[in-house]
Amino acid sequence: ESKKGSSGLTAEKSKALAAALAQIEKQFGKGSVMRLGAGEAVEDIQVVSTGSLGLDIALGVGGLPRGRVVEIYGPESSGKTTLTLQVVAEMQKLGGTAAFIDAEHALDIQYAGKLGVNVSDLLVSQPDTGEQALEIADALVRSGSIDMIVIDSVAALVPKAEIEGEMGDSLPGLQARLNVAGAAQADRHDQAHELPRDLHQPDPHEDRRDVRQPGNHHGR
Repeated sequence: ESKKGSSGLTAEKSKALAAALAQIEKQFGKGSVMRLGAGEAVEDIQVVSTGSLGLDIALGVGGLPRGRVVEIYGPESSGKTTLTLQVVAEMQKLGGTAAFIDAEHALDIQYAGKLGVNVSDLLVSQPDTGEQALEIADALVRSGSIDMIVIDSVAALVPKAEIEGEMGDSLPGLQARLNVAGAAQADRHDQAHELPRDLHQPDPHEDRRDVRQPGNHHGR
């Protein structure tokens, strides 16, 4: 009787789980929840080298994962832009197309060339506002033809309201909300293929670079 009761309970749990999964798929779409053993969620993640063997080894996968959002942060003049340009060069070696959104308006083309970047093939944008930078990134991702987007830097994504406002205007949390909106856009495009990021109000002693590598199930 004990075994029968246990079997009945297991059957009920399985039935309840199946109903819950069906409801989730109906509400959020097929693939919202996947069973790893079914092979649906198992996928080889392609990577692109950072240009540094030591860093590739330290990352554990041989470089930066493609089809993910990677945030590089650290003190000013610690080499963040240099690192992103090295990754751009490596992506170009693989035949990929890269875009560099220069929110700081400080990209040194000659230096990029010395790092191995094919500057003639590099797409560069120098947006006036944070919103414009994210709209440009969004349009590039939607095109489906870009393999890597660098936003240099997250801290330089200044909202339009702040630029057009009066000196001393208090606009608390505006830049943080802009950054969160940008991450949400990336999540929608990549359909659960984005690396979660902790986006917070920028620390004045910290600077960050945002490296977006659009990807799909075919690992562009």
